[in-house]
Order: sequence, then structure tokens, then C-alpha cells
Amino acid sequence: MSLRPTLNAIFAAIIAPPCAVCGRVLDTPLDGAVCGSCWDAIVPRGSGFALHLISKGKAIGPYESTLRDVVHALKYDKRRSVAVRLAAMMAAEGGDVLTGADLVVPVPLHRRRQRERGFNQAEELARHLPVRMRRALKRVRATHPQIDLPADERRDNVRGAFGLRRSVIGRSEGRPLQGYTIVLVDDVATTGATLEACARVLKSAGAADIRALTAARVVRGPW
Repeated sequence: MSLRPTLNAIFAAIIAPPCAVCGRVLDTPLDGAVCGSCWDAIVPRGSGFALHLISKGKAIGPYESTLRDVVHALKYDKRRSVAVRLAAMMAAEGGDVLTGADLVVPVPLHRRRQRERGFNQAEELARHLPVRMRRALKRVRATHPQIDLPADERRDNVRGAFGLRRSVIGRSEGRPLQGYTIVLVDDVATTGATLEACARVLKSAGAADIRALTAARVVRGPW
């Protein structure tokens, strides 16, 4: 007989942890930081997009309402348990993006920001997807948060900000990712400038097809 229901009841009664989104006491705190009602409030819409270097992309839905709050719980409140269910929703909505992919590659944080946050939210999502994850990219210079910038400044902000990790380059010469189909993973796609900047590096390394999968997508503004 499983002890999980009993332990959930004990934690709920004694510690009374709140849902990271709505603040109500969690009935099953061992299942994560967000309550079932908040998860149920997210209605996946399969928000699709394509960019110049990205053949197809998909998000669970628009970056608004409960989905935005859940992403914030992961990214800013450091509720890493949220990544498991978010990634499952991403995989369900983005099955066509993941089909045939060789790797999923998380969009990297600059080492200073990752040290401050303690983790990379894109990597937390990528590690729970049903395709092998590889940290193929690094951020070679710090950038301003894209969300803080006007749309016309975001492309310049991330131009030249990414490079291949030494572990990918290895001893290979030229194009170490020759012929690969790669899915870039991030928490939010805003204008797509960050995804395009990452895709440009992967293309130069020989990737044949680059796709993108994010938890949410900003649907207003230029794309």
C-alpha cells in the first residue's frame, strides 16, 4: 500500500504549503508546487510559429493568465518541480516538433545569471522531454533580459551572444552537428530573436533542421 496519500495529507496539514500560483493550500504538496486547479486552468492551444532559421516551432499557448504564472513560478520563484509537468504539456502539444529530432538543446543563460538563479529554466524543461538533451550552446556575453527591451532592439541585444560549447566542438573540424535535427528549448518565445540567434550558431555547425519548443509564446508584437 502506498504511503504517498498519507504523507501528502500530513504535509498539507502540518506545513500547509501554498500553491505557487493561487496561494491556496496544496492538497498534494508532494506532487509539486502548483495545485491541480491551476494546472487544469491552462488550456493548451498549440500556438505554432516559424522563423527565418527555424522551420517550425510550438508553444503550449500564449504567455498570459495561468500559464504565465506557472512559468513565473519556475523562472523567478525557483519552483523547479513545475518543470516536469510543463515539459509534459510541451511534449504533448509539440509532438510534431519533437518527432525525428536528434537532440533538444536548451537556450543557455550567461554563467553570471545562472549562478544568481541557481539553475537554467530552459534546461530544466529540456531534461524532461522525450528526446536526448545536449548542452550544445553557451552564452558568450551577458545580455539584457529580452522582455525589458523594445521589439526593435532585441535582435541587436542577442547578436553574437551565443557560441558552441567546447564539448561539442571537440576534435571535429568544421561542422560537428552535420545533418542533425535539433529542437531549441526555452521557457518563453517573445519575438523569436533569441531563438534565431541560437539557430544561427547551430546552422553554422552543420545542423540540417532547427525547430523550437517553448512553454509559452508572446502573441502580440512583431514576429
